Amino acid sequence: MPRLACALVLSVLATAAVAQERIDTHGLTCAALRARVARDRSVILARSATAYETVHLDSGSCQQDETGAPAFEPSADVPSCWAGWRCTQRNSDSGQR
Repeated sequence: MPRLACALVLSVLATAAVAQERIDTHGLTCAALRARVARDRSVILARSATAYETVHLDSGSCQQDETGAPAFEPSADVPSCWAGWRCTQRNSDSGQR
């Protein structure tokens, strides 16, 4: 029984560590927003309660089938603050008709 309890506690702690907070972009200045991305290298930025995206410090964080695109987010002092890079699917130009 003690092993089961220990395993349960460890799984709860691991799940909490994986969860990442959503940062409200409206609550930060543009400089603070960019500093947060620079510090954490990858953050989840929330424009509202339902609109959010992951923003990375560099476009190299994207997967092979993705490309980096500039991420402009609303901040407390700048309506369109360049915060970093978001990953988008690459367009497929396979010549289908």
